[in-house]
Amino acid sequence: MKMAKPVESGARKKRQKRNLRNAALLAIGTAGFIAVAAIAPNMFQILGRTGALARLKYRNKGVLARLKQKGEIEFEERDGKKFVRLTERGEEALAFGQQKLQLANRKPRKWDRRYRLVMFDVPEKRKKIRERLRFEMQEVGFLHLQDSAWVYPYDCEEFIALLKADLHIGKDVLYAIVEEIENDKWIRKHFSLPLD
Repeated sequence: MKMAKPVESGARKKRQKRNLRNAALLAIGTAGFIAVAAIAPNMFQILGRTGALARLKYRNKGVLARLKQKGEIEFEERDGKKFVRLTERGEEALAFGQQKLQLANRKPRKWDRRYRLVMFDVPEKRKKIRERLRFEMQEVGFLHLQDSAWVYPYDCEEFIALLKADLHIGKDVLYAIVEEIENDKWIRKHFSLPLD
């Protein structure tokens, strides 16, 4: 009997990969154009003493290789040194990540008493895209309303636009601003909104 892979460790590895990817994009995006060795200059010396050096070098190379494979970065050589910079796609990925973080951490002082409803109809042949869409919305705090309908109480139009562009699903996703949802007390409780 084959044992299933532990869920927690699998999820932890995915989070670590995503965090490394986001950190690399942010470092490269902030610098604009950066020498590959400068991404983590003294980190290798410090970690060399802890035994984690080999793992970190491997991960760092893996992250950069994945970013290059996705077309988010490109390498250039100048004066015998290797440099890396974000491509247009990398800049979009960075903007999406920053918007996602901002949305997850932002809570306006006063709710405008409108819900943002996101509905989608992604075909079965694009199941992975549909799952990623659900994951991204859940991660920033959307509430699953019904099958392919999600709700959020604050302005998230820019996030949804970036998500649609990132996943190439513009026509499959609808964004609506709704004044009222029937029997919404449970939604208000979920988002800690006024119950009046």
